[in-house]
Amino acid sequence: MTRLDVKPRTRGAVDVPGLLERGRTLSAPLLRQAVGRLAAPMDTVAAYHFGWIDAEGNPSDGDGGKALRSALALISAEAAGAPPEVGVTGAVAVELVHNFSLLHDDFMDGDEQRRHRDTVWKVHGPAQAILVGDALLALAGEVLLELGTVEANRATRLLNTATRKLIDGQAQDMSFEQRDRATVAECLEMEGNKTGALLACAVAIGAVLGGADDVTADALGRYGYHLGLAFQAVDDLLGIWGAPEQTGKQAWSDLKQRKKSLPVCAALEAGGPAAEHLAAVLAADAGAGAAGAVPDGLFDEAEFAYRAALIEEAGGRAWTAAEARRQYDAALEALDAVYLPEEVREQLTALADFVVVRRR
Repeated sequence: MTRLDVKPRTRGAVDVPGLLERGRTLSAPLLRQAVGRLAAPMDTVAAYHFGWIDAEGNPSDGDGGKALRSALALISAEAAGAPPEVGVTGAVAVELVHNFSLLHDDFMDGDEQRRHRDTVWKVHGPAQAILVGDALLALAGEVLLELGTVEANRATRLLNTATRKLIDGQAQDMSFEQRDRATVAECLEMEGNKTGALLACAVAIGAVLGGADDVTADALGRYGYHLGLAFQAVDDLLGIWGAPEQTGKQAWSDLKQRKKSLPVCAALEAGGPAAEHLAAVLAADAGAGAAGAVPDGLFDEAEFAYRAALIEEAGGRAWTAAEARRQYDAALEALDAVYLPEEVREQLTALADFVVVRRR
């Protein structure tokens, strides 16, 4: 379903799992050290969120996520001619911000599952999810500024701007849930803020820490921004048609949240009978008192399958897949604006390929 029609552009064999594992492995010690600063029980709650322990506090090797942002931050440092280790602090700072957003988003969206297990608010309560998210956000700036360099100051400004945009995007996303529809342009703006901004930061922050000039950092940021939009387009497809055993989320998760994701917005703008039926269904939700998430038990699985079929019939699924391909192309075109070591270019291209063919 999400294996889009993209021909890989890498000429050599790039070990993408190895790049992701490198990002995870090199970042882990500093990430654990930062989380260890938190007061109890926040340290334990954060450890559960990152998959280091289970709900009973026992050591765990749970799924800690794809580590895409960490991998990109390390490659970013190499793009500036620095060793990958120079990007580690930036990678950790971006991961802390990313996980701050996940903790808050899961609670705000009512999501009960992430990475194939119960979310923090479900296990430890909403208050802990909010507090730990706040603490991770504070830690992100702390670990960067502790470097005490001019480059760290530049990186902190970059991260702060991306964080503000991320929060803007979440606010926009939530406001759309209260509306019958949002335009495709509005949705792309929201997703550019919510996903594109932080991924752009991840791809630029290592280069900034490595002393890259603004031209190089900006080109890497544009690559990351468009890659973020491609990533989110695939996420939107998975949010409706993804298999729960692969995504780690409930079936029809975005439909149950009444999210105005790209497939929904594109379907509504397409016109025609399917779009009109979909618009009527979504408008009727508000009349049923279902502003925000659809209450449990209000509809059965057949209703959500019907909505998904309407979106597909109206062309929302195909349009979103095509948009993922367009953003993928734009990401790679951004790299043409600057000189990059060939190995770095190959790695960034391979990670773009990975983003648009994933299933979770």
